[in-house]
Amino acid sequence: MKLLYFDCFAGASGDMILGASVAAGVDPRQLKEQLGGLGVAGYEISFETVDRSGISSTYARVKTEEAHSHRHLKQIRKIISDSRLSAGVKELSDRIFTRLAAAEARVHNQPIESVHFHEVGSLDAIIDVVGAAICFEILGVEKFASSPLHVGSGTVRMEHGTFPVPPPAVVELLNGIPSYATEIRGELVTPTGAAIITTVCEDFGPMPLLKLVSSGYGAGTRTYEGFPNALRILIGEVDSPYAEIEQLWILETNIDDMPAQHLGHVMDRAFELGALDCYFTSVQMKKNRPGVLLSVLCRAHEKEVLSRMMFTETTTLGIRMYQVSRHALERSVVRVETAYGPIDVKVAHLNGNVVNEMPEFEQCRSAARRAKVPLKTVEAAVRAAMRSQS
Repeated sequence: MKLLYFDCFAGASGDMILGASVAAGVDPRQLKEQLGGLGVAGYEISFETVDRSGISSTYARVKTEEAHSHRHLKQIRKIISDSRLSAGVKELSDRIFTRLAAAEARVHNQPIESVHFHEVGSLDAIIDVVGAAICFEILGVEKFASSPLHVGSGTVRMEHGTFPVPPPAVVELLNGIPSYATEIRGELVTPTGAAIITTVCEDFGPMPLLKLVSSGYGAGTRTYEGFPNALRILIGEVDSPYAEIEQLWILETNIDDMPAQHLGHVMDRAFELGALDCYFTSVQMKKNRPGVLLSVLCRAHEKEVLSRMMFTETTTLGIRMYQVSRHALERSVVRVETAYGPIDVKVAHLNGNVVNEMPEFEQCRSAARRAKVPLKTVEAAVRAAMRSQS
């Protein structure tokens, strides 16, 4: 399995991630072509090789025509959902912005739907997030890990005034994530960089055992004396025990006094906030009341935001938490061409062998509606296309 390790000795930002990805092997022309599928205009992206304290690094420069643009999460999601991006890129981009919105909602004590994105809602931030998701797909990354994040020190000027480093949104995003500060002045970890890394990474610590296949340095904007302001990414193959076993958390509570439609809302919110799974189990509770066991599966750094949601959105007075191990199959996404258009297929592997193939349901359903044919006809065409490629 291919793993990408973020070495954040100089922090992380969206443009640093783009630059490092290009340095590690992403073709800039391919990245620009896929970004064209986003369906937005008014930006330019270019890459140049620069020196950061003696280290040759790639600087990603995103220029936009926007002066100030404030967007809600709903608006950004619509841009992503209406695009021609692959299903995998759409899903990851949506998760990153949802995590970012949840952090902003906690900072401003607002519902996630009401949060106004300022700097991180601008077009260049959208290009950074979607561009990173495209790069990860091009590189074929299946798992992510990161070093502790170096956040910098001092103050930073933002839309609402001058704030200490790290700024409030970054603090929220790094909740439960190893991070540290040094005497280096400046904002080294931006909200966009923090959102990307904390969304995709499951492990934070020393570089794991891996067979290195490529690496790259993405330059930050500022230059320092004797400090290479660059993000390094290392990409390599990891053995299956590291790739297949992950430590997750179950959050659960019993509920017997909520309407069913409210429970459906809770499930939607759980997935919006990054839950890996959410499900209900019928239980018989005290006083002979029928009830529901609400169970949420998540990663360690998502426990707090999800438990807070459960407390505020349900009638529960307490939540049980316990750690579980998940043995997951290696997964990849393959796009196949059919008579009904391109369709993405999730492919599961065990010891290098394909054991399951699942066409993306929503894409198949949309294709079936456009062609006015049964859904199973489209799914059969997808599976036939997969067989012809094998």
